[in-house]
Amino acid sequence: MVLLLFIIILMAGGVVAWIASRFNETVGKIIALLTVSADLALSIMVWLNRQAYLDSSQDQWMMRFNAEWIPTFGISVSFALDGLSLLMIMLTFFLGVLAVLTSWKEIEYRTGFYYFNLLWVLAGITGVFLTMDLFLFYFFWEVMLIPMYFLIGVWGHENKTYAAYKFFIFTQASGLLMLLAILSLYFIHGSANGTYTFNYFELLNTTYSPEVGRLLMLGFLAAFVVKLPVVPFHTWLPDAHSQAPTAGSLILAGLLLKTGAYGLLRFVVPFFPEASLELAPVAMLFGVIGILYGAILAFSQTDFKRLVAYTSVSHMGFVILGVFAFNELAWQGVVMQMITHGISTGALFILAGSLYERIHTRDITSMGGFWARMPFMAVIALIFSMASLGLPGLGNFVAEFLTLLGSWSANRTLTIFAAIGLVGATAYSLRIMQKIYYGEARMDPHRSSHSQDLGTREKLIFIPMVLLIVWLGVYPQVFIDTAKRPVNDGLKLSEQKIRKSFEAREAVLNQKGGAHE
Repeated sequence: MVLLLFIIILMAGGVVAWIASRFNETVGKIIALLTVSADLALSIMVWLNRQAYLDSSQDQWMMRFNAEWIPTFGISVSFALDGLSLLMIMLTFFLGVLAVLTSWKEIEYRTGFYYFNLLWVLAGITGVFLTMDLFLFYFFWEVMLIPMYFLIGVWGHENKTYAAYKFFIFTQASGLLMLLAILSLYFIHGSANGTYTFNYFELLNTTYSPEVGRLLMLGFLAAFVVKLPVVPFHTWLPDAHSQAPTAGSLILAGLLLKTGAYGLLRFVVPFFPEASLELAPVAMLFGVIGILYGAILAFSQTDFKRLVAYTSVSHMGFVILGVFAFNELAWQGVVMQMITHGISTGALFILAGSLYERIHTRDITSMGGFWARMPFMAVIALIFSMASLGLPGLGNFVAEFLTLLGSWSANRTLTIFAAIGLVGATAYSLRIMQKIYYGEARMDPHRSSHSQDLGTREKLIFIPMVLLIVWLGVYPQVFIDTAKRPVNDGLKLSEQKIRKSFEAREAVLNQKGGAHE
């Protein structure tokens, strides 16, 4: 029941915070904070008891929950937790707590409805990471979309309506293609086996022709590459980030993008390994294009939040590169990238929000010389800028090193170009520090005189993030071990299905050859 509680607590807490805020806004904030903290505490308890799962070789799953919902249509409430899911939900709740703290003073109107949407988008993300029923998966995919639309459209900045519509159209259109693929898979399985079901484990064994497999894979792939996002489907991201409130940008970069990466690992490759293998060279090429293109555009931005948004496009290129490299090292790098990017880029967005609260601009050309005025903030910015460029000793280095090491065995040429992208990351990361914190002060003295260093609440946000990014860089083995089994099982399942498909084709060809003779 713990898996169900994760979602119920968030949904119920969102409703209670909304109601309580009508009478007292502070009480609503406290309820929202306690709600996400309760889920984080529960996930930590599960984490502390994971050793039995790591030592066991019998079951892939740490926890399972299954209950009939609409048996007539083969729909069930099915949740499962493995090492990959555990890492993702812990990241969700950790960043969720920080999102509530970040919003404490920033959101000044309709706070109850704001925290309702914030907690419900977290509930949708949690559902995506846990559900093993494809109908329920699509349901939670949509639950993520609608609250995020409101977070951008109601509490965003000057062009918030345009950004919210663009985000909604991109993600909804691609999500509908995934829905068509899910329904097609449902009917193909039902007509072949006589059992119509949306159960993940049963649909894994569905057989179809290579042509049908390619079409179904493209339906799933559309939703995940748009959410990731992959160039050229990335154009919604800079607009959404630049207009969203700080917590919205934190959740977008830290969590929503990871649902796309998770979908590739959990659905696309295991369901359609043969079609994925055929697509791998093209997918890896687009990953490298994203790495280089995102880095170039990030370097050219003057809006701080748009700059950080394009760094996400670059970093997510490593995810595509690693997923389609089809080996354990690359997949471990992808998992590490999902975690470290969520922390480092999330921290940069919080820094952008903190600066905006103080000086009311995101234009980095009008900043400068803030190190003397805000030294604590400057040190935090330096740490996460160095993490973003992949400095050894910080988590992002481990993620990118593993990904490049894994992709080297798959495609050396593309790996070389991907490594060049790290030079671009160095350029835009150093530009952040030079334009904002070093050099001469370019801002009007009266305007900059109001700038103060980070307060206690903000320090409470950044210090855990710093400790975690250092932990991931210095001792990542504990996270690698947790993800090891799901990574290996996913690769083994894919290899087995590819082998069976090739054997079946050879048998048909041999049969035809014998008949011809």
